[in-house]
Amino acid sequence: SGQHRVPRATAQLLAPVGDPEKVICVGLNYHDHCQEQAVKVPKEPIIFSKFPSAITGPFDDIVHPQDTNELDWEVELAAVIGKRGRHIEEAAALEHVLGFTVANDVSARDWQKRNGRQWLLSKTFDTFCPLGPAIVTREGVPDVHNLWIRCSVNGHRMQDGNTRHLIFGVPALISWVSRFVTLVPGDILLTGTPAGVGLFRKPPVFLKRGDVVQCEIEELGTICNRVV
Repeated sequence: SGQHRVPRATAQLLAPVGDPEKVICVGLNYHDHCQEQAVKVPKEPIIFSKFPSAITGPFDDIVHPQDTNELDWEVELAAVIGKRGRHIEEAAALEHVLGFTVANDVSARDWQKRNGRQWLLSKTFDTFCPLGPAIVTREGVPDVHNLWIRCSVNGHRMQDGNTRHLIFGVPALISWVSRFVTLVPGDILLTGTPAGVGLFRKPPVFLKRGDVVQCEIEELGTICNRVV
């Protein structure tokens, strides 16, 4: 009817999924990301997690913790589960996906090397998972394994890849994870990041307060967050 519209500039977009049961993440899942750090391609998916409290909106601020001096970016394709399942066959895995969105797997690299090299603390500070701007349904994405994926910091392109370079595609990841846990509607699966993160630049580059990080994926849109 047009009677309940508000100007976009006056509306704050929240994350499309704000309180999932699980935020499941995948490490070392692009060939070029393995190459930039001179590690072998994994034979099995490397799984870690974030707490749901890390999620923030697509245009909200990223809070730079006082506890880190090595804040980094990671643009990622995120799949949102829409159908419950356990021991899901790879051939049927996409039937369990509601849709896809853009994520930034913000990381405190110094903490990634501390605490017994467990990644959880480095990845799950509050605001370390900007998400959005919307969920694009599975049917709306012609080929999720052929999308350009990019990240810029202060307008400078840092990551420029394509999801065709995923080591383990979305169906393989869903099948693998569902061997261990039941996937439920609303669960979020971050699928890994391509080359170009700050840690492996020469010299390394880390985010500082005032920086603006823009993550974008073809067909899915753009998120843009200021570091404060």
